[in-house]
Amino acid sequence: MASLTELANPARFMRLSSVLLPWLAGAAALLLTIGFYLVWFVAPSDYQQGETIRIMYIHVPAAWLALMFYSMMALSALGVLVWRHPLADVAQQAAAPIGACFALICLLTGSFWGKPMWGTYWVWDARLTSMLVLFLIYLGLIALRRAIDEPSRAGRAVAILTLVGCVNIPIIKFSVDWWSTLHQPASVLRLGGPTIHSSMLWPLVITAIGFTLLALALHCAAMQAEILRRRVRTLTIFEAERLDRLSLQAAQ
Repeated sequence: MASLTELANPARFMRLSSVLLPWLAGAAALLLTIGFYLVWFVAPSDYQQGETIRIMYIHVPAAWLALMFYSMMALSALGVLVWRHPLADVAQQAAAPIGACFALICLLTGSFWGKPMWGTYWVWDARLTSMLVLFLIYLGLIALRRAIDEPSRAGRAVAILTLVGCVNIPIIKFSVDWWSTLHQPASVLRLGGPTIHSSMLWPLVITAIGFTLLALALHCAAMQAEILRRRVRTLTIFEAERLDRLSLQAAQ
């Protein structure tokens, strides 16, 4: 069994992820195919919401993944600041755009779902507003990293801001319990067990797992691309320094 230190080695991660990536992508495609078949041909429509309930099967997994990827970024931030984990900054940088995309999907599908239910695409509801804040935090982290040229300084700055932004995660989760909001309370991940009927629960679970595997596959691919980009940057710097030394020697 490989130790965490061995797995932290970029070369070892590249080999392991190259093996896992096709399996993750294939499993994601299979589960999403099954899940969407169940969504369209097996899961019933809602007696109040009609066919618009099917937006739930994209909206809910997107919300979960937006929160999950920010939590992954928070753990990576600790790896950057505390343990100096070699792949922590790479994982954090690769996760930010993916998390931002899922947060945006959550906001858009929520608006489309809210229009027939609430009569408007947007209300300044506690859950909606805190999710919008999460999306803006994602964009801020991406912008901050691009604004700092030196990678190690950028990684530390992003890690600090990520940990500060963690305060928004429990606000999103418990906003429907703490305040009176239009958004419905949790019906799947709750202490008393799911309140949603099994005919809707299982398609939701299958699609959620499929989207999760897809997101993990995208994250692995993004980490591979970032490792290769950093290798190219390092080789470019070394080559530039070598050419500078040769030019100095020629001048002497």
